[in-house]
Amino acid sequence: MDDSRTGRRLRTLTVVAVAGGTLALLPLTGALATGDGDGGGHGGRGGDGGHHPHQQPRSVIFVNGDGMGAAHREAARLDQEGFDGQLAMDGLPIAGLQTTDARDPEDTVTDSAASASAWATGVKTYNGAISVDLDGNPLPTIGQQAEEAGLAGGIVTTAQVTDASPAAFFANSAQRAAQDDIARQYLEVSRPEVILGGGEDWWLPAGDEGTYPPRTGDEEDPEVSRSTQGDLVAQAQGLGYEYVSTAEEFAAADSDLLLGLFANEEMFQQRPEGEGDEFDPVVSLADMTTRALDVLSQDEDGFFLLVEEEAVDEMSHNNNAARMLESMRSLDAAVEVARAYVAEHPDTLLIVTGDHECGGLSIEDVDGEDESGPGGTLPQEVAVEGETESGEDGPFVVAGTDGAYDFALDWTTTGHTGVPTVVTAEGPGSEELTGYYPNTHLYDVMTSVLFD
Repeated sequence: MDDSRTGRRLRTLTVVAVAGGTLALLPLTGALATGDGDGGGHGGRGGDGGHHPHQQPRSVIFVNGDGMGAAHREAARLDQEGFDGQLAMDGLPIAGLQTTDARDPEDTVTDSAASASAWATGVKTYNGAISVDLDGNPLPTIGQQAEEAGLAGGIVTTAQVTDASPAAFFANSAQRAAQDDIARQYLEVSRPEVILGGGEDWWLPAGDEGTYPPRTGDEEDPEVSRSTQGDLVAQAQGLGYEYVSTAEEFAAADSDLLLGLFANEEMFQQRPEGEGDEFDPVVSLADMTTRALDVLSQDEDGFFLLVEEEAVDEMSHNNNAARMLESMRSLDAAVEVARAYVAEHPDTLLIVTGDHECGGLSIEDVDGEDESGPGGTLPQEVAVEGETESGEDGPFVVAGTDGAYDFALDWTTTGHTGVPTVVTAEGPGSEELTGYYPNTHLYDVMTSVLFD
């Protein structure tokens, strides 16, 4: 990759300091650069990222099925492969379990921001935080560290590219909602070479609707442009990024700096079944992953790539099992792409996991008398007398059984739960991911692979 175009080795890494609600750019030096001042005991590597060149460069592909718990994976296996089959993500040779709890002052169960920040920094934090500590101080992230060490970086997601999970790897913010400022940081601070996903609204100022018009008549979210940081698409183009927003432009792209925004917000519509729910991304997650690997693999020093399927979480929030299963097909197709790459590049660590579970999902036999309704020791408010808000979806046919076997998916909540999530992996360092550990352990493994 041409350093004169990316400028990665010529710039000094900066982070966003958060103090009294004011954001400022600071050089990554001193205690912050070394991790001595993060208060979390995990600390990041600064300067050269602790980088000691390997005989061969090493890379990391980190795949997040947002909201994906063990039941989501098993439901997808039954749906796609049947009793005797196996998902691509479950065929990885290493498996473990991670705990996901945050360090929020009020909540035990994590959100996506805190969980992704734990992965990206090795430090637990509060819900809504984007790679800052409990006091709002910015932490070095693995994406920023990779760029500082001369590696390439990339984001691929069906969410907004500035949503909580991708943001945590390449930005710092006291509040995940500041998505236009997160986009600005991508351009001015971390400079990932590849940025592909949704969220055009956060890159364009009000009144400039770009490729995707607002959703007329949608009172819940009209999806209008809202950047308070100016025209960030134009800024990206001025920095050398090729900007694409349609499938045709994406197919023709040939730059080693690539920004693609393929929807106003997420690349799907999250709703309950039959209420405007859609899952038909302009460009598939697998195709975005393929293009990102084509670009990032040009860097002789290696890369860090985040791949995320956001619809697993959003459809689970809506207890929409049919669309959730569609999104799991999308996710596993992207994992197949990653596995094919690793087969040709065994110096690459591949990790597939979920940041938390969403929906309290379980797999059951189809039984019309199974639902017990409200009860227990906790008082509940229910939408309709005698009915729970969450319920069963189905029946879904077990693949390969010609309809002889089916199953139901039972939701217990429309929110996140605190159950551990499955981690599967292959490649250098993956042996450290067996067992039962906190989600911060993934940061330790990834940084050891990239920088030690």
